[in-house]
Amino acid sequence: MTVAGYRQGDRTQAVLASSTRFVELDAAAWTNNTVRVWARNVSSSASFDLVPATLSMAVTKRRRLFEPEQEAGAT
Repeated sequence: MTVAGYRQGDRTQAVLASSTRFVELDAAAWTNNTVRVWARNVSSSASFDLVPATLSMAVTKRRRLFEPEQEAGAT
């Protein structure tokens, strides 16, 4: 999924709009502007068609807590 303005390592979260306890989702900011989502069926007997499902995404940019020259002790 293309998500403009984000980069690898940013925090991501994916959820299905429909409620189910048998599908686990994982998401990762895979490359710049790209988020990858994995779905895993944790039920041994249920099957799911994810094609018509609505997926919601949240991506949070990493923050820099300090400037590189501050880390080195420069004034």
